[in-house]
Amino acid sequence: MALIQYLTQIQFECGALRLLRSECERVGISRPLIVTDAGVKAAGILQRALNALGDMPAAVFDQTPSNPTEAAVRAAAALYRAQGCDGLIAVGGGSAIDCAKGVAIAATHEGPLTHYATIEGGSARITDKVAPLIAVPTTSGTGSEVARGAIIIVDDHRKLGFHSWYLVPKSAICDPELTLGLPARLTAATGMDAVAHCMETFMSAAFNPPADGIALDGLERAWAHIERATTDGTDIEARRQLMSASMQGAMAFQKGLGCVHSLSHSLGGVDPRLHHGTLNAMFLPAVIAFNAEAESVKADKRLQRMAHAMGLNSAADIGDAVKDMNARLGLPSGLGAMGVTEDLFDKIIAGAMADHCHKTNPRLASWDDYRAMLAKAM
Repeated sequence: MALIQYLTQIQFECGALRLLRSECERVGISRPLIVTDAGVKAAGILQRALNALGDMPAAVFDQTPSNPTEAAVRAAAALYRAQGCDGLIAVGGGSAIDCAKGVAIAATHEGPLTHYATIEGGSARITDKVAPLIAVPTTSGTGSEVARGAIIIVDDHRKLGFHSWYLVPKSAICDPELTLGLPARLTAATGMDAVAHCMETFMSAAFNPPADGIALDGLERAWAHIERATTDGTDIEARRQLMSASMQGAMAFQKGLGCVHSLSHSLGGVDPRLHHGTLNAMFLPAVIAFNAEAESVKADKRLQRMAHAMGLNSAADIGDAVKDMNARLGLPSGLGAMGVTEDLFDKIIAGAMADHCHKTNPRLASWDDYRAMLAKAM
């Protein structure tokens, strides 16, 4: 049976941040904890969010790491309880939003966070007691503002997924103005994350025609505007289109992702310094080549349809087009340029085989398949 479900109320426009207080009131938050990071604070965006709240009392946790950890979730949850908060506002990229989702669980549920991880059977343990969350993205990549999942590095260093419909933010405030001036490298890396989401979910064999349509449109928008947004940080139209593509990628990936993400999640746990979106960009060509032999991909002409959305002549051009785009965006040439070495392969593969995205790839990958994909991505 296919489950097709879309829940978040989205405020999407330039200047939408001004609606933050009214959205708090709409969802019943009167004393929020704002979860953010030092970079967002330094850029002045945290203060803009506080200004939008007016005299509404708010606590702030601004220590979200670049890859959210169980330790950060614990610290933020302790602050949430100590300040008597009744809801969360995540202001930042996917790390801040995912950290806030972890807090939504930890502040309202007993036991260690790992107890609620998807691969530990934890999704069913997440209840409607979760703290309400409003998400305000400041990057265009993860789309976590409309997604039911979070990715968090737990205490034993595994990078695990947490998934529940209760974790979907009650409101998403998508204001492209908040992404103006984002550094070129971060714009590129997060933008390729959105591209990967649209591509992977479209290749997934699960039946969800609305997700397919959203993913294809998101891919077309992202591919057409990522280079403009990266080159010119003030191009508001490119920023708007890329933010839409990011949101669409996450709306679509409720259908499922695949080997790109199982590998990225695993490697990101092995070395948390590596950026998730950049890793996705490195893995895409190898995984697309692997998926080209999947029966569902061939039967539905998935690669040809992606090529059309990207303005390419042939499905065979997609892998090289991704590599060329990575180069034009100033991203690394491969995993080797990021410091990844072959002695890590076994650990990466073990994590990928256990990841929640492994089984939703259109073609089930073996240990040797993953090793070949890693070698190709070097």
